[in-house]
Amino acid sequence: MKILVVGSGGREHALCWAISASPLCGTLWCAPGNAGIRDVAQCLDIKADDVDGLVAFATANAVDLVVVGPEQPLVLGLVDRLNAAGIKAFGPSQEAAALEGSKGFMKDICAKYGVPTAAYRRFTDAAAAKAYVTEQGAPIVVKADGLAAGKGVVIAMTLDEAHAAIDDAMLHGRFGSAGAEVVVEEFMDGEEASFFALCDGVHALPLVGAQDHKRVFDHDQGPNTGGMGAYSPAPVLTPELQDRVMREIVEPTVRGMAAEGKPFKGVLFAGLMIVATPEGPKPRLIEFNARFGDPECQVLMRRLKSDIVPLLLATCDGQLDHVDVRWHDDPALCVVMAAEGYPGDYVKNTAIGGLDDAGKVDGVTVFHAGTKVAKTPEGDDRVLANGGRVLGVTATAKTVAEAQALAYQAVDRIRWPEGFCRRDIGWRAVEREQKQG
Repeated sequence: MKILVVGSGGREHALCWAISASPLCGTLWCAPGNAGIRDVAQCLDIKADDVDGLVAFATANAVDLVVVGPEQPLVLGLVDRLNAAGIKAFGPSQEAAALEGSKGFMKDICAKYGVPTAAYRRFTDAAAAKAYVTEQGAPIVVKADGLAAGKGVVIAMTLDEAHAAIDDAMLHGRFGSAGAEVVVEEFMDGEEASFFALCDGVHALPLVGAQDHKRVFDHDQGPNTGGMGAYSPAPVLTPELQDRVMREIVEPTVRGMAAEGKPFKGVLFAGLMIVATPEGPKPRLIEFNARFGDPECQVLMRRLKSDIVPLLLATCDGQLDHVDVRWHDDPALCVVMAAEGYPGDYVKNTAIGGLDDAGKVDGVTVFHAGTKVAKTPEGDDRVLANGGRVLGVTATAKTVAEAQALAYQAVDRIRWPEGFCRRDIGWRAVEREQKQG
C-alpha cells in the first residue's frame, strides 16, 4: 500500500515507525515530517494544514490511505476533502472533529447524551464569565473554546487567576479566534488518565490507557504544557474502570454523534479524571481529543503487538467489529525533552548530539518531535531543535521503574545543553510498584 501520514511531531514519528513495520506498507510518506521520521518515511515539503497541497499530492500519487495525525487539519476538513477525492483517510470529518475543535460543542454533546463530566457554562461575554466565576468561587477551570495547542486551559486556584485567564482569552486575544468564547468548568479533583478507542462511526474498539504529565516541572509544578512525558498502562485505570469508560463515556458519545448525523470515525482520546467517591473511584471526562495524544501515542505504539495498518483500515471501513487488538504486557514510558523556555518563548535551531548513542540503550526508541536536518559547513547532516517539545525518549521494560531508568539512561547520552526534561516521569506508577513490591 501507498500510505501518507500527516504531521511532524512525536506522535507522527511513532505512527510512521509502527506503519513502516507492517507488511502491508509499500511506500510511506510523511508531510512534512521531521529529522527522525526521514529514517522510516519519505518526508514531503507540504505543511500539515495545507489541505489543498495534501489532497493534490495524495491524488497525483494514488495514495491508498492517509493517516491524519494532528488536530488542525482534522478541524480544517482534510478528511472530508480526501474522501470526496476518493481517497481513504483515517480521522474524523470536520463536523465530528468539533469534539476537539470546540470545547463548548463537546460539553453540549456530553450533557445531551449523559456523559459524566464537570458542570460548565459557555460565555461569549467576558463580564458575564467573570460574574459567573465570582459566583462559583475558586478553584475553577477556564478553557478557550477553540484549538490553542494545549495551552488554552487554566486551572485557576484563585478568582484573580480565573479573571486574568478570561481577560487573556477574550480581551487580549492570546489565542486569537479560539478564545472568542470560553467554557468555565467546575474544578475536578482526582488522578488524571488518558484512554483511547478506535471508532468507525458505529462500533468502538477499546485500546489502552496511559498517563500524561502536563506540568512543565518535576512534582507537577509550573504551567501546563502539551505533555512532558507519559507511560502505559496507567495503573489507576483498572480493567473495571476501563469497562466503565467504554460503557459510560465512549459508547454514549459514539451513539450520540451518530444520532446527530456526525458519525465519529478515527481515534477518540478521552482525557479523564478518576474521582474518589463513597462508592469507589469514578471516571469523569475532562475533554475529548479527536486524534492520538502526544506523547501518549509514543508509548501506545511501543506496546502495540498487532499490525496497526489493518486496524486503521477497519476504522475507515466500518469493520471494527471484525478485528481485535493485542498488546505487549510490558509497560512503556516516554520522557519528553523540550527546548529551554518551553512552554513560553523557547530557543530554536540549537544542535542536538548523541542521538545514535541514546538509541543504543536496550529497549529504547528515540522519537523526534520538533527537529529538522541542516548541513554542517563540511556538508554533513546535523539535527537541530525546531520546536518546543523536541524529543520523546521512549523505553519498554518489565516494570515502570525499569523503563524509567532506561529512558533516563538514554536521555543522559543526548548532548543538548539547551534542552531540559522532567526527571520524575512515571512517579505515580513507580510509587505503586514500590508499595506492591
